[in-house]
Amino acid sequence: MRCPFCNNDDTKVIDSRLSDDNSIKRRRLCEKCNKRFNTYERAETTELLVIKKDNNRQFYDREKIIKGVEQSLVKRPISRSEREQLISDIEKEIFSLDLKEIKSSKIGEIVLNKLKEVDKVAYIRFASVYREFREVKNFGEELKNIEK
Repeated sequence: MRCPFCNNDDTKVIDSRLSDDNSIKRRRLCEKCNKRFNTYERAETTELLVIKKDNNRQFYDREKIIKGVEQSLVKRPISRSEREQLISDIEKEIFSLDLKEIKSSKIGEIVLNKLKEVDKVAYIRFASVYREFREVKNFGEELKNIEK
């Protein structure tokens, strides 16, 4: 692993542990500049194709889920670790289906269900974009559903 400070290739692992999102966190030390840094390793998942509304297919992109969830959680009292756990839980559910292809609508529903458990305001925000609310009454209908 190359040191991000001096670009030296000679670094050693000081400590390794499993982090909350099931990645491996490694604490490293550069043999040249003696600075410490962390690396994270995540198991490579199988290639998953997402079927969009227009029937186009794209490779699954974790960053799209992160972006959507983060937008819904803006200014909400959810810690960084809770956000990371939420993303991890969403991905676990998606990949536990063990599919080669998944509809984007299924991913959206998984995200909605997980957000509903964590923060109802974030849930409504995500639902308003995901379900393309056009009128204020759509918010009211969704608010009624959230209380069930």
